[in-house]
Order: sequence, then C-alpha cells, then structure tokens
Amino acid sequence: MARRINEQQLLQLLEAAIFASEKPLSIAELQDSVLQAFDLSKKRIQAALAALQQDYAGRGIQLTETASGYRFQTRADLSDYLALLWPERSPRYSRAVLETLALIAYRQPITRGEIEEVRGVTVSTQIMRTLLDRNWVKVVGHKEVPGRPGLYATTAQFLDYFGLKDLSQLPALTEFSDKPDFFNPVVMTEENTTNE
Repeated sequence: MARRINEQQLLQLLEAAIFASEKPLSIAELQDSVLQAFDLSKKRIQAALAALQQDYAGRGIQLTETASGYRFQTRADLSDYLALLWPERSPRYSRAVLETLALIAYRQPITRGEIEEVRGVTVSTQIMRTLLDRNWVKVVGHKEVPGRPGLYATTAQFLDYFGLKDLSQLPALTEFSDKPDFFNPVVMTEENTTNE
C-alpha cells in the first residue's frame, strides 16, 4: 500500500534528493528512487518542482531543469566571485575547440569535413577527441557519401554542462556574434592551447 506524503514533506524530499544527487534527476528517476513508496502523479511532482523553482528564484542557488533532469546550481552572474573559492584553474579550451563545438551544436548532425569547410582549416583529431572525451558530442550516424563519414551531434551531457533543457535554448547566433568569448571564458579555455 502506498504511503501518504503532504506537500511540505514532498518539497523537502525533492529538495534533499536533488541536492544530494551527483547528477541531474529526472521525474522518472525520482519516482523510481526516493518517491517509490508514494503513489504520486507526474503532474503533482511537476507542480512541487515548479514550487521549488519559484522558492529558489531570488537566491544565489537555483533549481534548473536540464536535458537529464533537475539540479541545483549557482547563479551564472555569481561565477566570477565563486571562482575565487578554487585556486586551481578550470580546464581551458582553445578557440578551435569552441568553434568546432559551436558548429556541431548549431548545425548538427554535421561531418568533420563540413566543419572543416566552414572553419577553413583542418579539424585535428585532438579537437574531436577532446569533445568526445568530455561526452559533449557523439557520432549519431554516417552520411551516405563515399567514405561514409561520421555525423556528429551534441549529447545530453553537453546540454547539462551548459545548463540547457534542449537545443532550442541555445542563444540565437546574432546574440553572440559580437562576443568572441560566448562560451564562458572562465570555464571554457584550454591550457596548452594550439592554433588549429
């Protein structure tokens, strides 16, 4: 028999589960884990999550929904100050890596040859390996042309890392055409950069 839970208890349990989790949690994952003892509709869980999002709206921490589920994260406008808590620097990625990632994000699925055509230079194996190792891109198929090159697309991890629920939340190209460091320069730059 399913146990009962009031709204305050539900909010507390959701908040604690999402806070304690190492990864974003989807509604299905919440239902299969911390909420399995309760007979809760998806609609009730969504309403509780929306209430939590509203409760955190004006704080330094926000409850956000990404491609993989819900997670707590700090406000983006506080990142420069919070970076002072960690003396080591975040990984830095070269402009070539960022351009390649942006092309994949905006033109997916896309082949390496098509990326090279737009960039006007060869895309090194190291660039692709970096993106694949970070699980930001994956091969989703092969183009039916001679050589059958791989078609690259972004992953849920890419969306999660950048705090996006889906690709429709990517900024319009015109929003950052004037900003060469569109991807957060504190997080997105590479030590030992090379001009590729």
